[in-house]
Amino acid sequence: MYNTMHITLMKMSDAVVDKKDSSSEDQFFIDIRSLLHAGREAAYSSVNRVMVKTYWQIGKRIVEQEQQGKTRAEYGEQLIVKLSRYLTDCFGKGFSIANLWNFKQFYIIFPNFEQFSTQRVENLGWTHLRLIMRLDNEKERQYYLQEASSQNWSTRLLERNIKSGYYRRLLSSQNGLNNQPVDNSSTFIKDPYILEFLDVPDDLTGKESILESNIIGHLQKFLLELGKGFCFVARQMRVSTETSHFYVDLVFYNFLLKCFVIVDLKTEKLTHQDIGQMDMYVRMFDELKRNPDDNPTLGIILCTDKDEAMVKYSVLKESKQLFASKYQTVLPSEKELTSFIEWENRRLEEAE
Repeated sequence: MYNTMHITLMKMSDAVVDKKDSSSEDQFFIDIRSLLHAGREAAYSSVNRVMVKTYWQIGKRIVEQEQQGKTRAEYGEQLIVKLSRYLTDCFGKGFSIANLWNFKQFYIIFPNFEQFSTQRVENLGWTHLRLIMRLDNEKERQYYLQEASSQNWSTRLLERNIKSGYYRRLLSSQNGLNNQPVDNSSTFIKDPYILEFLDVPDDLTGKESILESNIIGHLQKFLLELGKGFCFVARQMRVSTETSHFYVDLVFYNFLLKCFVIVDLKTEKLTHQDIGQMDMYVRMFDELKRNPDDNPTLGIILCTDKDEAMVKYSVLKESKQLFASKYQTVLPSEKELTSFIEWENRRLEEAE
């Protein structure tokens, strides 16, 4: 019996050792995988920086060659055509006429590469830069360079934000983006919000629950549209007084503003009742849910439309905690976006 117990204990001991060895090996494999991932990322980043600088240098040489006593436009066109053929013979694909024009434009828009590279945008790829180069406004280009780099936007997200007028919507809703202090809550609120990624019916009248459910289903994209610093907290959060229960559609926390942001969804035009309800929600949330170290709660009413006279003569005008923004469930055309921005700017000028 002693031998049997001894053998059993030995087997149990071996099993424990094998388990430890297996766990150690698993961690070893994970460590090697992590090293390879890090190495590949570093290699890609290094190659990307070198290629971007090379494209800039090619653009510079093209411009210098064009300026050697020959300013005729047809000379520049012929030069790029010939260069494209020569480089294609030498290196194969990748040096089309369109690409060479992009290299030239890259140098023209960013003539000081050292200054450009010190703006901490080295991690942006060539596709990022090509999208940003198409913008005419220098301040808009600088905004997308900074945000795409600091927020690590994918090229798809960058393209979507440019098409949806992300920067211009911020600018119009804040009446001067660059003059706003960083901690001003209005710098985090857009008007309108573009929610083209939601799979919702064209007519949402009376269907707030469908809108809410689809936002939750596309929460990551919705957070990106909200902007920097937003974290999701809850949907239909109950806020209770001694006599009643109230439910807030969506609750977020912004760790940059250090405050809660509550959102009320409306599928119709903004009303006085909507404004009064949100004002009450914000006051209740501040009293019942807000932590001692938090800044005052912000409330955003998302609606399909709003009467600007109502906004002007309601508590929205003076309140630093209440906002009403329209939302669109389709991506606006460039003409529609420009028309809206111009109208919004005129309205802000008249209100001053």
